[in-house]
Amino acid sequence: MKNGVTERQKELLQVIYDFMTNSGFPPTFEEMRENLGVASNQSVTDLLEKLRKGGCVKKEPGARSIAITNLGYQTIGRPPLAPMLGTTTAGLPAEAIRVSGEWRTLSNEVSRLVEEMFMLKIAGDSMVNAGIDDGDAILVQTKKEFISGDIVYAEIGDEGTVKRFISEDKPPYVYLKPENPKYQNILFTDETILKGKVVSVLKGSQWQAIA
Repeated sequence: MKNGVTERQKELLQVIYDFMTNSGFPPTFEEMRENLGVASNQSVTDLLEKLRKGGCVKKEPGARSIAITNLGYQTIGRPPLAPMLGTTTAGLPAEAIRVSGEWRTLSNEVSRLVEEMFMLKIAGDSMVNAGIDDGDAILVQTKKEFISGDIVYAEIGDEGTVKRFISEDKPPYVYLKPENPKYQNILFTDETILKGKVVSVLKGSQWQAIA
């Protein structure tokens, strides 16, 4: 038993991990029950509740809303996963594309706070001087507070973009700054929402820190 987790609880964690890796989605109660070989959903509910109280999983309302925490990954000795949500632009804001069903393994260097992270693929060249190129994947940490200079994923209405967040005491005060001189700054409006801070970029198969 590791971190107070029983072998049966650990087995369920492994079922959840394998299902996410192979299918791209967390399993439903029925799928967990079938993979564990138990007769009732209540058995799964009891195991999940113990894992939740032990800090190994997070569970939100819904059929496929289970997330394994860092402690959960450590318990089963498997590398963390982050969801690939879709494609966003490093250029002019464009419609934020949401696609479900793909999870990527993270290295130990970028796995902190994994339950609060997601991945996006970049389309465009407005952030090339920050080392973010067309076709790269970025790791975004969801946050509510940001400091000037952070590279962020922002949504403007139904559109999304990656830019550097700038807050100054002179006009235009608050705006999104590209890292390519051929693009213009994007001024904040009532529709601008900062969704997360970009913490790493995937170049080929290597994760790199964001400057």
